[in-house]
Amino acid sequence: MEKLIVITGASSGIGKQLAIDFNERGYKLLLLARRVDLLVNLNLENAICKQLDVTDYENFKLQVDEAEKYFNLKVDLLINNAGIMPLDKIYNLDLKTQHDMIDINIKGVLNGMNIVINDMKERKTGTIINISSVAGRWTGENRAVYNGTKFAVHAISEQSRRELAPFNVRLLTIAPAIVDTNLLDNTSNKEVLNDYLKVKEKINNGLTPKQVSSIIIYAYELPQEISLKEIVLSSTKQAI
Repeated sequence: MEKLIVITGASSGIGKQLAIDFNERGYKLLLLARRVDLLVNLNLENAICKQLDVTDYENFKLQVDEAEKYFNLKVDLLINNAGIMPLDKIYNLDLKTQHDMIDINIKGVLNGMNIVINDMKERKTGTIINISSVAGRWTGENRAVYNGTKFAVHAISEQSRRELAPFNVRLLTIAPAIVDTNLLDNTSNKEVLNDYLKVKEKINNGLTPKQVSSIIIYAYELPQEISLKEIVLSSTKQAI
């Protein structure tokens, strides 16, 4: 498939599954994550694996530019998937952790969008998929700052979608509920973590990364003139 796809946070969870599934379908890939060793271990064909902190705009842009030159293709799809979710009460979360969430979950998305958006606009084609969360629609306990970051992603995506529509550029927001990933690795409060795990257990651990990936691929592979715009998804057992 002569299309180039960029995926951030591609070393685990939804990002990792997307990398595997898009690779199986023959797409060219630029896979980005903080742990480049985990990307390399995927051993995927036609994939460039690079270390990246999404808050580093200059390095982000450099990796995209080099991938476009290597494959002689422009980015057709950017998936802003990188994110962190440390859960705790607002008064328990240290300020650095709060700032890290804002930097990665919001600024990282903006960095990716700004790297590809003008070229897509000029070519009048392309797709941006921002991985948000149901936490971008409803607030929840221990999620004050995380909710704020995902509400921001929803708002940025919604208005950007309107502004890009006249140029035939799609912007999709994917808002999953609980997914069985390692996103909780950033949660250090054992009581909060155990409560969350009990909820996961009641719904059979929620969605799988494979289920989320299949929906994203379906939405992307629709004709360019069709945009699903926003997809909210959860396991049937999870009441949201």
